[in-house]
Amino acid sequence: MERNTCEHCPMVSITIPKATENDRISEAINSSIQEEIIAELTFDDQQEIIVDLEDAIDSFIAGYKEVQQMHPDELTAWEARIKAEISYEDRKMISIKLDTYLYTGGAHGYGAIRFLNFNKSKGSEIEDWELFNDKEDFERYAENKFRKQEKIPPNTSINSTGYMFEMDSFYLPENIGFTKKGIKLLYNQYEVASYADGPIELILPYREVRKYLARDIRS
Repeated sequence: MERNTCEHCPMVSITIPKATENDRISEAINSSIQEEIIAELTFDDQQEIIVDLEDAIDSFIAGYKEVQQMHPDELTAWEARIKAEISYEDRKMISIKLDTYLYTGGAHGYGAIRFLNFNKSKGSEIEDWELFNDKEDFERYAENKFRKQEKIPPNTSINSTGYMFEMDSFYLPENIGFTKKGIKLLYNQYEVASYADGPIELILPYREVRKYLARDIRS
């Protein structure tokens, strides 16, 4: 799906897989992806609830035109690029990676990645806390791996080398996804570091994390 309705209007490009089977899991996947995209594109939080992608695109374009009227000499063209793809799948679960880039003026745009994990048998999205047998135990393991990767000494503050974890305590990111190589912990820009640092990723091999997981992973 691509929209560019006039010379200086926003460019909107959306590339997403669509589950075509007539079952609960297909409905859950398609619905969750659509909801995420609508949330990204909706410009006015006060308008009526949007349930359609075309209406969300219209909202994004309307937002551009509204700002254009207020600042006709300062505005540059907006852009939205959204792509979703399967990052992992086995007979029990599927993980979708949603990659978003938005530019709505300013020095630079903002890119973010969101993972959506689904239980095939239940036909529903998996909450992060449902991924682990003991989330706190996994979090301690992940902190140790994070410190080693980022060269943060074990007996110092997690923010001692420049990170910006709230309350100066390590915590898991909002985005936990599954890939062929292992579980990916992804902190998007601004979450625990500056924009210039980019996204922070930590991939944990399945052979190491299986004991923490609430479900068996076939890797």
